[in-house]
Amino acid sequence: MMRTSLSRRALLKSAMTGAAFMIVPRRLLGGQGYVSPNNELTKAVVGVGGMGSGHLGFPGSRLVAACDVDANHLASALEGRTGVKGYRDYRELLADPGIDIVHIATPDHWHGLISIHAAEAGKDVWCEKPMTRTIGEGIAVRDTIRRTGRMFRINTWFRFEDSFYDFGTPVWRIRKAIDSGMLGWPLKITVGAATGFNWKFEWSGRTDLTPMPVPPELDYNFWLGPAQWKPYHPDRVHAKFRGYWDYSGGGLSDMGQHYLDPVQYLLGKDETSPIRIEADAPPQHPDAAGRWDYVVMKYADGCEIHLDGAGRYPNAPFIEGPGGKLFPGFQSTIPRLAHAIKQLPDPPPQMTDFSESVRRRVPFALNADNAFRSTTIVNLAIAAIRLGRPLKFDPDRLCFLDDAEANRLIHQPMRSPWHI
Repeated sequence: MMRTSLSRRALLKSAMTGAAFMIVPRRLLGGQGYVSPNNELTKAVVGVGGMGSGHLGFPGSRLVAACDVDANHLASALEGRTGVKGYRDYRELLADPGIDIVHIATPDHWHGLISIHAAEAGKDVWCEKPMTRTIGEGIAVRDTIRRTGRMFRINTWFRFEDSFYDFGTPVWRIRKAIDSGMLGWPLKITVGAATGFNWKFEWSGRTDLTPMPVPPELDYNFWLGPAQWKPYHPDRVHAKFRGYWDYSGGGLSDMGQHYLDPVQYLLGKDETSPIRIEADAPPQHPDAAGRWDYVVMKYADGCEIHLDGAGRYPNAPFIEGPGGKLFPGFQSTIPRLAHAIKQLPDPPPQMTDFSESVRRRVPFALNADNAFRSTTIVNLAIAAIRLGRPLKFDPDRLCFLDDAEANRLIHQPMRSPWHI
């Protein structure tokens, strides 16, 4: 007989040791594609402070559980909600076969582990950006989603809906401008203040933290989880965690997948990565993420992505090719570009409703494969900023060339007993 649940002790042991575990969701107990009689999907949210509070109300599924290592966050999430269970340990939540989808809105250093454990527990996964804090964690998540057949999405949407920042148009229209061929090839795309993007250096960390008592409502050891142990300071946790390399990567981690996933889509690079990365940045503190000035990432075919953190080129176009330029507001130096775009067919439709993705078992538009590649762009830039030297990357073997120190950033050790 197939087991449909695990004891709490067995589940915790399995998650702590990294062993795979599988719990059959209730929608699958009635056969392939089965959902409850009222066609309702259920969800749980792990991490309900900050961004996680917004996930509580996302439409398309009914909230049945919430989890947080901060008792105050959890109490706020449960207040006024009947029939919603509260958890302090996400592994206990994963043992519930009545949960279809797990939303992960924790700090970045937890995204990889919880995504893997949720997929192995038979849950579909909706994860906050960035997909993972390291390239190695991204490889593990991608491979786990492939192996388990779960549905997966990252919580960024600009590749398929809404106007793209200062452009006043969705990304698919910009893609048609590239597909017209009138801009030429290869292309250079600049992402910075001149083209409507803010790299949020306010997320830079402090270097003068002194140990402080852990507040009684916070399980700080669990909050750290796989990150190395550091004395508690309120700047490390909750809203300010992005300023520290152990948990995130500053404004680049915060906004990078929002900005760069559409760029990857525009360039048609969903199956590859840059091969050379060079950063102009002051020396970085080993603990606290800091400012950087400029990053250039080059693909094998000559296309380049430029990240302008210092506002170095105030008149830069968003896209520049041998045939012309495209600026925010969809202004172009090519007179007949708008007419050419109208003559081209629209890109094929994408699966942009995650509830339908789960019901129909059709991969979401931004899934574990293409999201892995766009989060890798972010993590390549972070590696070059932290190391302060040009890096060469093999997009097929997913490793840096002739640079052992850089490769240690791909597979960073986790604090025991956590590991991938």
